[in-house]
Amino acid sequence: MRIGIDVGGTNTDVALVTGGSVLAAVKTSTQDDVTDGIMAALNELQQQHPFDPAAVKAVMIGTTHFINALVEHRRLAPTAAIRLGLPATAALPPLVDWPAPLAAALGGHGYLCHGGHEFDGRAISELDEDELKRTVEDIAARGARSIAITSVFSPVTAEFEQRAAEVVGAMLPDAAISLSHEIGRMGLLERENATIVNASLRELAVDIVDGLAAAIEGHGIAAPLYLSQNDGTLMDVDFARRYPVATFASGPTNSMRGAAYLSGLADCAVVDVGGTTSDIGIVQAGFPREATNDVSVAGVRTNFRMPDVLSLGIGGGSRVRPDGGTDGGPVVGPDSVGFRLGSEALVFGGPTMTATDVAVAAGRAEIGDPSRVAGMDRDLVGGVLAQIAAAVTDGVERMRVSAEPLPIVAVGGGSVLLPDRLDDGAALVRPDNFPVANAVGAAIAQVGGEVDRVFSIEPGRRSAVLDDAKQEAVDRAVRAGALPDTVRVVDVDEVPLAYLPGNATRIRVKAVGELFTAP
Repeated sequence: MRIGIDVGGTNTDVALVTGGSVLAAVKTSTQDDVTDGIMAALNELQQQHPFDPAAVKAVMIGTTHFINALVEHRRLAPTAAIRLGLPATAALPPLVDWPAPLAAALGGHGYLCHGGHEFDGRAISELDEDELKRTVEDIAARGARSIAITSVFSPVTAEFEQRAAEVVGAMLPDAAISLSHEIGRMGLLERENATIVNASLRELAVDIVDGLAAAIEGHGIAAPLYLSQNDGTLMDVDFARRYPVATFASGPTNSMRGAAYLSGLADCAVVDVGGTTSDIGIVQAGFPREATNDVSVAGVRTNFRMPDVLSLGIGGGSRVRPDGGTDGGPVVGPDSVGFRLGSEALVFGGPTMTATDVAVAAGRAEIGDPSRVAGMDRDLVGGVLAQIAAAVTDGVERMRVSAEPLPIVAVGGGSVLLPDRLDDGAALVRPDNFPVANAVGAAIAQVGGEVDRVFSIEPGRRSAVLDDAKQEAVDRAVRAGALPDTVRVVDVDEVPLAYLPGNATRIRVKAVGELFTAP
C-alpha cells in the first residue's frame, strides 16, 4: 500500500492506494500548522478504512510550504549569490531583476568573481581562489548562512562551481551551498535566480521535511517518505532538503497525473478546481506538458522544471461580490477565504458569500447547511456559474496547441462549479475520486532522471550522442531509486543552436520508472 498526501492552501487530501486501486480517500481543511493537518487527515483515513501502518510501503507528499514561504517573504535564510563570470556578465549583477522587497528579505548580497566557461568548455577566465576567499570573508561578515554559486555555462562544464564549493565549504563549513548546474537549465540569469531561490529555502527545507517525517512517524508509519517534484516524479527526503525548489509546482502536477490515472486518458486537458485557484494544464503521455519558456515565481524569472499551467483566481473558496462588476453584475474572486471556508462560507454559518455557496444553491453540491442559501437569487446563481464556465472555457482554449479534439478531465473538490459541458460544447470527464486526484497523483508518482545540456555534435555522430544522452537519463533514474526494468524514456527534445559554432545542439531527455520499495 501507498499513501499519497497533497497539502493545498485550502484542503489537505489523503489517498490510500494499492495495486492500482484507491481503497480510501479523505479531504480535510488545511490547518495553520500543516503537519497537524496531515496527522488529522491520517486519523480520519484510518477511521474510514482501517489499515495496518506496517503494510504501508511508501508515503508521497506534495506540499505548498516552500512556494508560500517565497511568495510571503517569510522564513527565508540570509543568502549570498556568487557568480563566476568576470570579466563578462558585469553589466547585470546577481539579483538585478528581483523585486526589491524579496531581495531585501534575503539580504541582497550579490558578488561577481572571475571564472566561467564558453559553451564549448573553454574558460572565460581562470578561477581566482584568492579573490573567492576574500568574497567568502565578506559574506561571513555580513551574516549570510546560505550560498548560491553560479558559473557561466556550468550545465556544460561544472568544474568551476565545484571548485568554488570546495573553497566556500572549507571556510564556512556550516553554510548550505547550492550549485546552479544541479538546479537550473541553460540561461544564466534564470538559472542563477533559481539557485538563489533554492539557497534561501534550504534552512526551511530541513525544518519542513523533518516535520513531515515526524507527522508520518507519529502515526506509526515507518515507510520511506518522498516528496513530489515539479515534473511529476519523486525525490527522497535528503534530496528535498537540498533542492526545495523542485517541489514548487507539485500541487498542479499531482492533480494532472492523478486525473490522467483516474480517467485512463494518457493525453488530455485537466482542469483542477481547488479552494483558491483553478489550474489548467495539458497531459501528454501521462505527464504534464512542461513550460518551454522562463517561469516567474514570486516575481523572479527562473528556468527549472515546471509544468505549463494556467492558474485562474477561481475556486471553491473564492469570494463572490453580487454587484461588484463594472456592469453591476457579480464578480468571482480572485481573492479566496482559503482554509477558512468552513467558518467563513454562508453554508457554514459564516458572513462571506463564496463560490461554494453558489454551488450549493444551484444543487451541484451538498455541503454545510443548504437552507442558509435556499433563498439566493436565481439570476445571481446563474450569472456566477456562467462567469466561471466562461473563464474555464477560455483558459482551456488558451492552453491548446492544436485544433485536434482533446478530452477534458475535471478534478478537485471545486470542480462541482463546472457544468457537464463547457461553453464551446466540450464535455467534461469526472472520474471516480475526482475530489482527491491530487493525492492519488502523489501516490502513483514515479522516479525520474533528466539530462539537459548543450552537446557539440560531430558529423555522423547525432544518433550516438542521442543514445548516450538517453542512457545517462536512464542511469540517473535508476540512481534516484527506480526499478531498472521499468525505466523508459518518455521525452526527447533536440534543439540546434544556430547562433553557436560547432554544431551545438541542446538535448533534453527525460526517463521515468517505478519506485523500488522493499518487500
